[in-house]
Amino acid sequence: MNSFDELQLRPDIKKGVMAAGFIRPFPIQAQAIGPLLEGKNLVGQAKAGSGKTLAFGIPLVQAVDERVPRVQCLVLAPTRELAVQITLELQKIGAYTSVRVVTVYGGQSMNVQLDALRRGAHVVVGTPGRTIDHIKRGTLRLDSTKLVVLDEADVMLDMGFIDDVDYILGKTPASKQMALFSATMPRAIVQLAQRYMAEPVRVMVDVNEPSAETLEQFFARVERDEKLPLLLDILAKENRKSAVVFCRTRYGTIRLARDLERRFHSVVSLHGDLSQNQRDHSMGLFRAGRADILVATDVASRGIDVRQVDCVINYDVPEDPTVYFHRVGRTARAGDLGKSYTFVSRDESPDFARIVALAKAPIKPLREQDARAPRGPPPLSATGPRPWRHGRNERHRGNPRRWRRY
Repeated sequence: MNSFDELQLRPDIKKGVMAAGFIRPFPIQAQAIGPLLEGKNLVGQAKAGSGKTLAFGIPLVQAVDERVPRVQCLVLAPTRELAVQITLELQKIGAYTSVRVVTVYGGQSMNVQLDALRRGAHVVVGTPGRTIDHIKRGTLRLDSTKLVVLDEADVMLDMGFIDDVDYILGKTPASKQMALFSATMPRAIVQLAQRYMAEPVRVMVDVNEPSAETLEQFFARVERDEKLPLLLDILAKENRKSAVVFCRTRYGTIRLARDLERRFHSVVSLHGDLSQNQRDHSMGLFRAGRADILVATDVASRGIDVRQVDCVINYDVPEDPTVYFHRVGRTARAGDLGKSYTFVSRDESPDFARIVALAKAPIKPLREQDARAPRGPPPLSATGPRPWRHGRNERHRGNPRRWRRY
């Protein structure tokens, strides 16, 4: 399939697709949309940013009978941010239809969602926990559901949502059509597909690994106190409209955002201590281009589709190697070009070595001195315990297992 014009779409849906600027399908879309339009079950594996939302969004909107005022399609997503992003994409596709899409997620007022559901919804996009809340309240009935989509299924597994997904699927008709999309396919995801999907079409476009053709990856070996000057230097030299900077901790994220603000950078932060309204506000400013730097913990490394990200900077090396690929997947999305930079202090060298061992595309030294292996043990400031914040941590000082770092 070389064009969306080749699909047998309703004219109003085709108009919405064209108005949204979608002309030529990406591989996951070319392979998945046809089987889903035919009513087949589907398991799709593709990296973040490959266009999965449109791949299931077009068949989903086409499946809705707008004359029936009931929930006919359900999309489950692991995070609030992803649920909102999916809703926005579905609304673009259905802009010239009367398909009503409602988003349900924790952190937003239940009354707002109740009012939206009472007005009628054809499609519900939700996180598992809040979806179950509405099912148990009787405010969400899924007995008329024709299509269920599980997006970022491996993240739902990592976040412990598999039992919740089982419960929700048990409330849907056995005859429903299902689509499951995931960047990786652990055993639990395969077993879930086997339980609920009869003879699914399997679409394996690529794994969650950046392409050397679209993403340039660099690393720099620096001590911790050298990271901020190097970051400022890259931000000054990089010809970019926006950048995402990842830190390991909430405290580190807050501190770095303040350091950048003091140097007159337009920056917003995203971390777990923010309320949902604050998170929405930060992402809204970043998406609109009113802030060109997003400093975030790994809450933003999966499931947020921001097309204009030109570069990703790993201010801290993630402990889990797979998180690195999720982070750098925020740039070079959907065929765009991008760059990533990773700052490696000596105590982070073992974590970075595991990333290099898994990477298929090259991660190149940023400077000549970065090509040399680190020598000697890390300095005491890097290997010793990080400073503790006073306050609630003091109550747990007698129990090391309950200590908490910031």
